[in-house]
Amino acid sequence: MILPIVAYGDPVLKKTGTDITKDYPELDQLIANMFETMYNAFGVGLAAPQIGLPIRLFLVDTEPFAEDESLTEEEQETLKGFKKVFINAQILEEEGDEWAFNEGCLSIPDVREDVFRKPKITIEYFDENFKKHTETYEGLIARVIQHEYDHIDGILFTDKLSSLKKRLIKGKLANISKGKINIDYKMRFPNQKKKR
Repeated sequence: MILPIVAYGDPVLKKTGTDITKDYPELDQLIANMFETMYNAFGVGLAAPQIGLPIRLFLVDTEPFAEDESLTEEEQETLKGFKKVFINAQILEEEGDEWAFNEGCLSIPDVREDVFRKPKITIEYFDENFKKHTETYEGLIARVIQHEYDHIDGILFTDKLSSLKKRLIKGKLANISKGKINIDYKMRFPNQKKKR
């Protein structure tokens, strides 16, 4: 089922997510719905706060990046096969010199800005079967994970911009929060009441 994506300005996007257990109600269905929602909006990652749930769950599928011709064949192959669910994730380490990459977010449509992040991360998490993993990622995969991880900590990519950049996009952000935007996927805006 395709769920509405929560728009910029909703308080849930600023909450730190809580850990969940393997008994979380209908977890398998939730994960399936999140993947369907993400693909419908042509995203490469989606975090639970973006569908209104302040829990530490996000998922990633970097396949769309695999078509980038500026990447090596090896990088393309790595991106092509990368589809994962991250539950109760903790980034243990971020390493290297920060690099800029133009990021966007399904909760903040039509806004893209360069964000600086470290190129290498080590992360501990549970997969959808609640098996624990500790893994290291680099490059675009690390970046997508960092972006989604920020969501479960109540951080948006716009929070990482300079005060000048923030001022320049202030009007756009205000319009998004008011629902004054044309998008081709389901969204829920802060001033809309939740449907029961």
